Amino acid sequence: MKKISKAMATALSIMILTGSATLAATTFTPLNFDDSSAVKTNTTKKITATVDENSNVMLDPSQVTGGMKMQSAILQLDNAQVEVRNQLLDYRANYTEIDGRLKTTKEERKAAKKKIKQAEKRIKNLEKAKTKIRKNFEQKINL
Repeated sequence: MKKISKAMATALSIMILTGSATLAATTFTPLNFDDSSAVKTNTTKKITATVDENSNVMLDPSQVTGGMKMQSAILQLDNAQVEVRNQLLDYRANYTEIDGRLKTTKEERKAAKKKIKQAEKRIKNLEKAKTKIRKNFEQKINL
């Protein structure tokens, strides 16, 4: 009994320690006292942005990182995406066709199973009728 209570106490203390550490880890928000990121209220400067009137709004393809190679790669990816989408449409059409055949096959199977049950039921009824007739015939002979 003492061993069990010691084990329970140890397990409980470990749970409390790990639980409090977990709660402290999720609720603790460290403060950043870095002076470089602090807001200084003493100095205020008016900053104005100037736009160069001669600069072009649209970039030349050679100015973009990678230039024409990058645009060619993007175009190839677009073409590949279109091809994959076309394949997806083909796969979906094939799936729909197979699904339709499956449904008709299931319906045909269900109808065939129903016919089999009806035929078996008729055979049982005929067997019962034969046994009744034989019993009646035997009773008439025995009289």
